[in-house]
Amino acid sequence: MTADDSFGRLDDDDYPAYTMGRAAEMLGTTQGFLRAIGEARLITPLRSAGGHRRYSRYQLRIAARARELVDQGTPIEAACRIVILEDQLEEAQRINTEYRRTAGTAHPTTAV
Repeated sequence: MTADDSFGRLDDDDYPAYTMGRAAEMLGTTQGFLRAIGEARLITPLRSAGGHRRYSRYQLRIAARARELVDQGTPIEAACRIVILEDQLEEAQRINTEYRRTAGTAHPTTAV
C-alpha cells in the first residue's frame, strides 16, 4: 500500500488506523479494557502483518460507549451486551427508514 492509498482511507470509519496503545490513549482507558471488550466480542480488532491489534474509528466509538457504561458501574459483560443491542437497534431503525423511503417512492399515490 502506498502513502497515496492510505490518505484515501482517512475518512473511512472502518479503516483500522489506530494501534492498541493509541486507541487506549484516545479513550482514556487501558489496553486491558480493550482486550476485555474484545474477549466479550464487542469489537474484533484487525491484526497488522506483525499481529498487532488495529482499531477503526467506528470501533473506538463502540468502545467509548462501553466505557461510559462501565464508568457508571455496569459490569463489562453487561455493558458490551447493551452496546451490541443499541447498535442492532440503530441498524434496524436505519433499515426501516430506508424501507419506508423506498416503499413510498415505489408506489406513489395518485390524486383522484
